[in-house]
Amino acid sequence: LQSSIMAIVLQSTPLLWARLAALVFTCIAFSVAVHGGRLHGGTGDFCLFCWTFSFAGTLLVLLVELFGLQTRAPVSWKNFPITFACYAALLCLFALVIFPLYFLKGNLGPSETRDYRIVSTVFSLLAAIAYICEVSISKARPGEVAGYMATAPGLLKVCETFVACIIFVFINDPVLYDNHEALKFCMAVYCICFIISAVIILLCIGECTGCLPFPFARLLSSYAMLAVVLYLLATILWPIYNFDPKHGGNKNRPYNCSSTLGLCVWDKAMTVAVLTGVNFILYLVDLIYSTRLVFVSA
Repeated sequence: LQSSIMAIVLQSTPLLWARLAALVFTCIAFSVAVHGGRLHGGTGDFCLFCWTFSFAGTLLVLLVELFGLQTRAPVSWKNFPITFACYAALLCLFALVIFPLYFLKGNLGPSETRDYRIVSTVFSLLAAIAYICEVSISKARPGEVAGYMATAPGLLKVCETFVACIIFVFINDPVLYDNHEALKFCMAVYCICFIISAVIILLCIGECTGCLPFPFARLLSSYAMLAVVLYLLATILWPIYNFDPKHGGNKNRPYNCSSTLGLCVWDKAMTVAVLTGVNFILYLVDLIYSTRLVFVSA
């Protein structure tokens, strides 16, 4: 018993405290929301998923490290914890944005329900900060040997896939992309780049990069260059064929937001345009880092 207590004490590092804080904050966020938040609809369920998924994953990481099972885990422990922490930070930040918009803005319900929702919002913010601290502590330092996902390009891959997922959420209406071949091309860009980035992340987490018939660094730089070109085209084409009347951007489309419930088609199209630009910038930065990685490896 004494040796077990000493082992736990020796593991009391800033990284451990950041994970414990994230565990507590996400637990409070979803517990309070379920208890008195009176959530409804898919948005409420998604926010609960963000908090419960983050809580469950953090608990798993803590248990694996507490019992020293890293070497028995079926994934690369150099890559998995920081990858999960980055996704959890983005999920909590996203919940932090959409939860108040749907459940606090213009809310005229009971004050007690509103108080519960405010508490969940605050603890979603605290959880996001805790996960950001965990990522900051875990990321690779200059000259340090670490897994690819602990480097800047690896973290950028997480952000790229997350932004693509948000694009898919807003582009679920076929009217956004079935009006012109250029918009279908943009949809193909989002799907192709998401799939390749996700495969790269899975290869790193599963420690399968050595099985490739070509150098992994070359794959990263080549893909980053391809993704930059594709997203540059999508960044140009999406606004033109959605908003420019000369290209049929407003034909037969319900852009009158006052006549629709929730986000109208124009809002969704504009959100996708902004997120496309965000992902273009992320891939551009990724290309810079990946190119440097090739030269360093050489």
